[in-house]
Amino acid sequence: MKRSVIDTVDLTVEELDGIIQTACDISENPQKYADRCKGKKLATLFFEPSTRTRLSFEAAMLELGGSVIGFSEASSSSAAKGESVADTAKVISCYADIIAMRHPKEGAAYVAAKNATIPLINAGDGSHCHPTQTLADLLTIYREKGRLNNLSVGFCGDLKYGRTVHSLINALSRYEGIKIVLISPEELKLPKYIKEDVLEKNKMPYVETADLEGSLKDLDILYMTRIQRERFFDAEEYERLKDSYVLTAEKMQFAKDDTCVLHPLPRVNEISVKVDDDKRACYFKQVLNGKYMRMALILKLLEDEKNGVLPTHTEDGVVVNKIKCKNPRCITSVEQELDHKFIPTEKDGVYKCIYCESEEKL
Repeated sequence: MKRSVIDTVDLTVEELDGIIQTACDISENPQKYADRCKGKKLATLFFEPSTRTRLSFEAAMLELGGSVIGFSEASSSSAAKGESVADTAKVISCYADIIAMRHPKEGAAYVAAKNATIPLINAGDGSHCHPTQTLADLLTIYREKGRLNNLSVGFCGDLKYGRTVHSLINALSRYEGIKIVLISPEELKLPKYIKEDVLEKNKMPYVETADLEGSLKDLDILYMTRIQRERFFDAEEYERLKDSYVLTAEKMQFAKDDTCVLHPLPRVNEISVKVDDDKRACYFKQVLNGKYMRMALILKLLEDEKNGVLPTHTEDGVVVNKIKCKNPRCITSVEQELDHKFIPTEKDGVYKCIYCESEEKL
């Protein structure tokens, strides 16, 4: 298994800081990096629709002097014929130097990385992780606030299925002085395992509330998210919740003068277009920062590949096929030949799926 990035925790804090510094240098000196990936190919494997992430990866590789191959939907790949994620990763490894993959099933990126012979970047796996969006978020926070510690960060909207929220909370847990405010309807609260395994384990103070306006006055960062139709099995539940929170110019009057408003996009109606002219609106800056961070990450992984740097993933203590993952969004729910693998947690008799991180009892 080559060095890949499935989640931001695959990178040390020192590596994250290094990638941020490289991204800043790229933004200031683009010509310096114009031929750094000459002769290299990026394969973009997008089994799920995407605009920003796919085009950002493609722009990143092209601006580094490399080339891009791949597909933008599952129907145009051999997945439509029933090819497994593992086999796709093995095949594409024969054609490219690095892979960026998005897939609707949680844990698909882990399976692909285990079977690829080239580095792989997770471009989003279901509602699980989205590490390169997190890199864009971190760079935006750093450039706007000048630091990644001692911040009050509010997350608003879909905290249950929002993989960008999950990934950013994981990343911020490694910095000091972070306070988290979780703003959502009851039905879309942050999953219990993230509260227990990330927030509580790292002693990060957090509050849960349904009050957006009342929370704004204390926030350094407001991270808005859309209610994601594609994550709901129940259309009626989506219709009931889709307009839970809308950030307007009037509500922004309750925020601090230097509050930074982020959004992973696409937006539907959870941020009024009238907020776009507010100097505190930073979500389009995030888009540009995402390209710089993807450029920096591609460079790092190709350099690690050249230097023979090994991945940090291990499967020590893994229990195989003694528990079955019941998460319908897990990659094991559609690829029947995959072993069900679980690792022990600190809770007695509770194990966590190695693919999607859902918990089950032995």
